[in-house]
Amino acid sequence: MTKFFNYLWRGWMILLGAVLTFLLAIPVLAFSVKKEHYPVAYKFIRLWCFGMFYGMGFRYDLIKLTEKKIDKNRQYVFISNHTSIMDVMLPCILMPNHPLCYVGKKEIEKIPVFGLVYKRICVMVDRSSPKSRADVYRRCAERMEEGDSIVIFPEGGVAEDTSIILDTFKDGAFTLASKHQSPLAVFTFVGLKEMFPFDASRGFPGKVKVYFTDVIEPEESVSELKSAAFNQIKNVLVNHQ
Repeated sequence: MTKFFNYLWRGWMILLGAVLTFLLAIPVLAFSVKKEHYPVAYKFIRLWCFGMFYGMGFRYDLIKLTEKKIDKNRQYVFISNHTSIMDVMLPCILMPNHPLCYVGKKEIEKIPVFGLVYKRICVMVDRSSPKSRADVYRRCAERMEEGDSIVIFPEGGVAEDTSIILDTFKDGAFTLASKHQSPLAVFTFVGLKEMFPFDASRGFPGKVKVYFTDVIEPEESVSELKSAAFNQIKNVLVNHQ
């Protein structure tokens, strides 16, 4: 698409997000007051993610690289690579039976209306505060005790250098999996780096390849878990260059 149409497309995203947030904010807020009602709120959160992802012209192919299955009776730490804002929609789309709690940036709570919803469904972290970063583990553990699974993008953000295939992983997801003895659900997203980059003048709608890469049981050390997940995701990305 030309730059002009890309800017129109991004404008449509803002309008679509505003409409979906207006329509779904009340049920999400109402059903997230009590922790036992969060699975109901999660259904509306998934509707928002479906609306954003498909409304922006995206589709996905799910490709399984493992015969392991997601057990609806277990909790998981969901991890993947992170190259686009659209990455955020996919975990909810892919995990219908596991109410998800995201670890997200505190700054986003300032967005009107959406920030209220965001605070209910996320464990927020102020990355400039060591105390906030350290407290993430406790708050995530509390959410897991309540029955939620956790989404963490272990790169910690999107690398500014677009030539980086996969940025260095931080320990958080692997420490949480180890301490809570929850398996890691490892996915790899291929295509969104080009289809919906943070550069608003570039991108195009299309079909994303989603690889269900592995389920890693937390039987090894944090460093071994991190290394195994990193290598699995990077191998998939390298094979698609």
